[in-house]
Amino acid sequence: MDYQILLNSPLFSGLKTGEIETALSSTPYRTRNYKTGTIISHSGDHVTSFLLVLDGTVKGEMVDYSGRIIKIEDIPAGRAVAAAFIFGSRNMFPVNVVAVSDCKILMIEKDDFLRFLKFNERILTNFLDMISNRSQFLSEKIKFLNFKTIRGKLAQYILQISGTEKSEITLPMTQNEMAEYFGAARPSIARVISELENEGIIITKGKHLKILDIERLTGLTLE
Repeated sequence: MDYQILLNSPLFSGLKTGEIETALSSTPYRTRNYKTGTIISHSGDHVTSFLLVLDGTVKGEMVDYSGRIIKIEDIPAGRAVAAAFIFGSRNMFPVNVVAVSDCKILMIEKDDFLRFLKFNERILTNFLDMISNRSQFLSEKIKFLNFKTIRGKLAQYILQISGTEKSEITLPMTQNEMAEYFGAARPSIARVISELENEGIIITKGKHLKILDIERLTGLTLE
């Protein structure tokens, strides 16, 4: 077990290696390896275990009615998968979970995980924080997907990163990654960025982006 990964996991925030080791030693768990591109779970599958990425990266993605694949997010080592859906009346995966790279997943069955949460109050608090943060993220994602145009989505994406004070940012995604995230073709992303530059709203150099007209950029989120 790579305890350095677990030390950096939100689930074990504030705990020491010995405390994590003690907690896990009292809980039945297993690990499973997946190859790149493997579908770990399908949308609609029941969530029967708590899943934590120990190595590699997985992603959540959904397919719309036209067959387009829309990436929801990447989930790196140390992060949980569908943690907000392990409990509740509709405990099903909301999206497909796919291995972005070769990865290893820690799995704890639902009943065992419930006892695991009771074992350490800090772990329980961390888990509640995790699912609250996840609910907030999904709420923002739903609002983002409601934007009908690529211009609106791109504007909202830039404004989310820049916040209310920054006028210069470094984009965390490549255009290919943004295309997957937006559910659009890469040429469409490149075209919209070029349009916004020609209109004097933004200027870019590589991943570096400067907002020139925040009012007009904000106005695009109404599209």
